Amino acid sequence: MASLLGLLANKHNLMKISNETKVGILTISALTVLILGFNFLKGKDLFKKSKKIYAVFNDLGGLSRSNEVKVNGFVIGTVYSLNKKDANLDEIVATINLTEDVNIPRDSKAIITSPLVGSWYINIEKGESVEFLKPGDTLKSKLDVGILDDVKAQLTPTLTKVRNTLDTLNTVLGSVNGILNSEAKNNLQQTLANLNRASSALNGLLDNQSGSLAKTLNNAEAISQSLKNNTEDITATIVNAKKASEKLAALEIQPTLDSLNSMISNLKVVASKLNSNEGTLGALMNDRTLYKKITDAILSAEILMDDMRAHPKRYVNFSIFGRKDKGGALTSPSVKDSISK
Repeated sequence: MASLLGLLANKHNLMKISNETKVGILTISALTVLILGFNFLKGKDLFKKSKKIYAVFNDLGGLSRSNEVKVNGFVIGTVYSLNKKDANLDEIVATINLTEDVNIPRDSKAIITSPLVGSWYINIEKGESVEFLKPGDTLKSKLDVGILDDVKAQLTPTLTKVRNTLDTLNTVLGSVNGILNSEAKNNLQQTLANLNRASSALNGLLDNQSGSLAKTLNNAEAISQSLKNNTEDITATIVNAKKASEKLAALEIQPTLDSLNSMISNLKVVASKLNSNEGTLGALMNDRTLYKKITDAILSAEILMDDMRAHPKRYVNFSIFGRKDKGGALTSPSVKDSISK
């Protein structure tokens, strides 16, 4: 009962607080949460003890406050602030808020790195010194062109060459266009059309089914198959030809040739005698006077035979009627109906 009365008394005392006080307490709380949240988003932890080191750069690139600071890819802090060292902006001092307790060698170097994707950051390249940085020390800086700048540096000469090539190509095409008049263009189109027809004809020639080359190859294959099937007959023919050649080689050709030579010599001797006056036949053939005498004798014999047939009583003194033939003697052969055989 007493505790209940105490609670009621406390509630009564709270109700006595003014509304202005409540608004003030709420505002302060909201500002505190806002400040803590803003610093947390910036990488600052107000409830965690940290130490600060510095790095001096000639060019920040895309680096800004609250960007990360890494060692071997591990985040050890953030960029707390960026301040100019002099009015000429020759050097800019970056304050690094270390949120991790790490040992950084004194000869380490701070490098501003630009990744392909994401924000720029400071990468600390560890050195070989056995002494470590203390709060307030300054890091040496090093210029890093970054991947994009490196790619750009490599592409720039190539792009220059490409531009020069394109300019040259434009010049060449302009010259070609000036050279090719309407007639030349028509001839070029006709040439391309002829090439197209030649290509079509070649495709037809090389067609696997109906092409001339395919048919020729099929015929050659058929001939080859036929030769393969008749291998035994071809072999037998070759063997027979070989035997016949051996038999011809075994014949005595030389005696036959000698006999022919002897016969030709004899014929030459006979021909020589016929052309000369030696011998009866040669004399008859070459003596004109003898030839005329023989001709006259044959003619006289023919006249005599004809006269005997025409006047038989003149040569046979016999007559049934006792009359003599008073016809004249023949001086030339009588006319005959046909040549006697």
